[in-house]
Amino acid sequence: MAIILNIETATTNCSVSLSKDGETLVLREDNSSGYSHAETLHVFIKNIFEEAKIKTSNIDAVAVSKGPGSYTGLRIGVSTAKGLCYALNKPLISISTLESLSHQVIIEDGLIIPMLDARRMEVYSAIYNHNHQLIREIKAEVLTEDSYIDLLEKSKVYFVGNGVAKTSQLIQHSNVIFIEGKLPSANEMGLLSDLKYKKSDIEDVAYFEPYYLKDFVAIKKKA
Repeated sequence: MAIILNIETATTNCSVSLSKDGETLVLREDNSSGYSHAETLHVFIKNIFEEAKIKTSNIDAVAVSKGPGSYTGLRIGVSTAKGLCYALNKPLISISTLESLSHQVIIEDGLIIPMLDARRMEVYSAIYNHNHQLIREIKAEVLTEDSYIDLLEKSKVYFVGNGVAKTSQLIQHSNVIFIEGKLPSANEMGLLSDLKYKKSDIEDVAYFEPYYLKDFVAIKKKA
């Protein structure tokens, strides 16, 4: 009967949920275009505990989306999660952002490619089968017109995430399905965090760091 606080901040969607046995009890999120994480994350956490009428001390673990994604967003989410773990003496669970995103697609056959927008024509992506099992590791890749052609020739391929916008401009195929308007959410994290909690698959709170995949690059504003 595990109750878990789930935190997702890898993209512009600032999302928090409380889940019980893998089912979402309460969800709060703001997926506006700007990054509001620093202002809203702690407010959302306070709100969901109040709505669920659950004390913070009664949760069993804190789960956080580990990336890849926005450098700043991930730092805020992970720092908050670690602080709560220290304060409440609870274990920390990390969830792959792309794996969680893949669970927004429910299919009986084909492949799922969750993808997050990176710089220029690059995306962070992974490939999952219809059972959400990882069949190609997470990596950063530059998109071309021939990207995923070998997969598209064999089966339906479902693309999901904010990397879809640039992908749909390049790839045209009868087997391609673009699912637009989706961002990683704490709603899908509950099932994954519950499975990890049951296996005692937890992180070392002191040393855990987000999975950035690529080094942070600061871009100067134009004069």
